[in-house]
Amino acid sequence: MAQALGKTQSTVQHWAKTGIIPSQRHASILKAAAERGIDLTPGDFLQGAMSQVVDLPVPKATHSGELQIGGVSIPCYVLQDGTRIFALKGVVVGLTGTDGGQLAEYIKVSSLRSYLPEDLIPGEDGTIPALLKFDTGNSAFAKFAQGVPVEKFLDICGAYSAALQDSMIPDTGTTLTERQREIALQANRFLRSCAKTGIVALVDEATGYQYERAADALQMKLKLYLEEEMREWEKTFPQELWNEFGRLTNWKGAAQQRPKWWGKLVNEMVYQYLDPDVYKWLKEHAPKPRHGQNYHQWMSSQFGLKKLIEHIWQLVGMASACSSMPELRQRMAEKYGRVPVQLTLYLPQQLYK
Repeated sequence: MAQALGKTQSTVQHWAKTGIIPSQRHASILKAAAERGIDLTPGDFLQGAMSQVVDLPVPKATHSGELQIGGVSIPCYVLQDGTRIFALKGVVVGLTGTDGGQLAEYIKVSSLRSYLPEDLIPGEDGTIPALLKFDTGNSAFAKFAQGVPVEKFLDICGAYSAALQDSMIPDTGTTLTERQREIALQANRFLRSCAKTGIVALVDEATGYQYERAADALQMKLKLYLEEEMREWEKTFPQELWNEFGRLTNWKGAAQQRPKWWGKLVNEMVYQYLDPDVYKWLKEHAPKPRHGQNYHQWMSSQFGLKKLIEHIWQLVGMASACSSMPELRQRMAEKYGRVPVQLTLYLPQQLYK
C-alpha cells in the first residue's frame, strides 16, 4: 500500500495502528485500488473508522522516576509489559535544551531521515509511529502522556551522531545546520555516557553487586560520565576553524596535519580575545599545551567552555568572510575594540645601509 501511494511504510503502519486514514488520502487510495482491480468503496473507510470506536487498552506505568541527565530532569517510566520509556517532553528538552517544539520538528529534516528507523520517521500529519500513549498512574498530573521507548531515544541519538560524522566527510551529501550540529553533539554525549553506564551495570549484574550498590549509584555515574563527555566534545575545536586557517594561510597540506605554528593563531584569535586575564592565568599556571592537555581543558564546563565555543564559531564566521589572514586580524581587532599602533624602529646607519 505504501508503494502504491508513494508513502513511507511508517505512515501506513500508523494508519493501521490507529485504524484511521486521513480523509484527504481517501481519493488517492480509491484511485490506486481501482487501478489494481481491488474492490474498495468510500463506505469502507467509514466502516473501518467505526470499528475503531472502542479504545484500545492504554498501558499503565508501574514505576516512575526522574533521570537527571545533561542538566535537565527527564521523567521516566516502566510500563506493565516492562517497556522503559522517557516522557516525550523530557526527551525534547534533553536533546535541544529548550521547552518549545515537537519532536517531529527536529527529526523530520531531510538530512536526518536516512539515518532513522522506519518507525521514527514522522508521517505527513507529524505523528511518529514509535511513540507510545500510556497511563502515568499519577493522578496529581496528566493521567495520559506520550513517551519514547528508551531504545528509540538512543536510535534518535545514533541518527544525529551518524549524520554529524558524515557531514564532516566531503561528498557524502549530508549537511547540518549549526542548530542541528548542537543537537548532534548533545546526542553524542548521551550515547557515550550511556554506553559507559551500561557496561558498569552489566558488570554489576554479572557479579551480583547490583544488589549492594546504592539505589542512585548508576544515575550518579551517568551524571559524571555525561559531564566528562560534554568536556570531550565541547573542548574540541571544529574542523571548520582549521579549514579557514588553511585557506587564509595558503596551507597546502591536510588540515589534520596542520602546522604547529597555528597554535599561535589560536592563542591570538581565541584566548587573548576571549578573556586576556584568563589567558594570562593559563599561561602562568596551566601546563604547556600539548596533545591531550590543552588550555581549553582547564576551563569550567559551566561557563568557560560555553564562552569558548561561542567565540570559536564567531571566529569561523568572520574568517569565512575574509580573503587573507591580515584582513581577519583587522576585523577581529575592530570587533573587540583594539586600535592599531605603528612603531618606529631606529637602527644604526651602517646597519640600515
